[in-house]
Amino acid sequence: MPKSPLQFTPFLPEQTEDLEDLSLEIIKKSAALGARQHLITLRSLKEMLRVINSYYSNLIEGHNTHPRDIVRAMRQDYDAEPAKRNLQLESVAHIRCQQLMEARLRDESGLLVTSRDFITFLHSEFYHRIPEDFLVVTYPETGKKSYVVPGKFREEEVVIGRHVPPCHNELTTLADRFADVYQPDHHHGAKKLLAAAAAHHRLMWIHPFLDGNGRVARLFTEAYLLKISIEGFGLWSISRGLARKSTAYKTALSLADEPRRNDLDGRGTLTNKGLTDFCRFFLEVCLDQVDYMGSLLQLDGLIDRIHGYINLRNNNIAPGSEGASSLRVEAGRMLQEVLLHGETARGAVVRASGLKERTARNLLAQLLDEGLLQSDSAKGVVRMGFPIHAAGWLFPELYPR
Repeated sequence: MPKSPLQFTPFLPEQTEDLEDLSLEIIKKSAALGARQHLITLRSLKEMLRVINSYYSNLIEGHNTHPRDIVRAMRQDYDAEPAKRNLQLESVAHIRCQQLMEARLRDESGLLVTSRDFITFLHSEFYHRIPEDFLVVTYPETGKKSYVVPGKFREEEVVIGRHVPPCHNELTTLADRFADVYQPDHHHGAKKLLAAAAAHHRLMWIHPFLDGNGRVARLFTEAYLLKISIEGFGLWSISRGLARKSTAYKTALSLADEPRRNDLDGRGTLTNKGLTDFCRFFLEVCLDQVDYMGSLLQLDGLIDRIHGYINLRNNNIAPGSEGASSLRVEAGRMLQEVLLHGETARGAVVRASGLKERTARNLLAQLLDEGLLQSDSAKGVVRMGFPIHAAGWLFPELYPR
């Protein structure tokens, strides 16, 4: 007989004042990120960060596909080795799923991100795009194989480490309760961000799918943070923070799975302390990532790193750009001009170089070819680009070079 959907109480930590203060600090600092650069520059940066999100989400799953190889795959340049090709396809599937998720959030003002429909949509869009090899789940204890059906709740029982998720015939009831409890409109102020943290764990605890629950939970959390309008989100990556503390993340998830320990551990079915500790860990990771990007988006520092990168390229020693042509030092002036103004007419970029026009236009063409500058037309205005070969230098420690 199915259990009560209340079995994953408490839905939120029972004492939330310090967690709400932490949430408020994240919200304020995240909102300030948008003031660090021109809006158009920030849009270009967000496009690059999609690749970084994919890289780190895959890394949490134990799949290491370097961002350079992800970008190659986005251009349909796949590795000849099948295993590496499959990981590239997985990465592109994640990015495409994220794009579709963002499109639904833009186009459907009433979209309920906690609903079964939306959560199964995320799973379906990802799993329809990955290699068939990744649809097979093998149980090491028995050798039994099961097959993941994209977008479909599991129809068998599973054990994840020490956690025994709910029976498959409870999933619909639990998912509907989850949708109601964590609906963003049911929470207010800083508590919305706290609800996102708690919902991340509780979705993992329910474990609705045969495989892919962690990835879906991270995509869901991104959608939730976008839905509750955390200004500046998209300029920092929760997946990066969780991957960099992967062991602590998995430990915090596991401890929050435990049943209530005693009368001092809340009034729910599950441990209040475990959920509280997980939410604090999650929010501290968010704050760490906001602070990290805040330091890198300081205008003076970014300008200095742009010129430093150009100097390295001019000497053919820039990391990640082996084999690329050198860049004249005047390229730094051109990139600085665009960075300061967001979008800039080509003539202004040419003049900023201080070079003769023909030489400057050739250098401009090189910057466009490399993706350091972008434009929507052959003669249109240009804006900053953040190609992967330069991103590791412009944003130190963003990903392993």
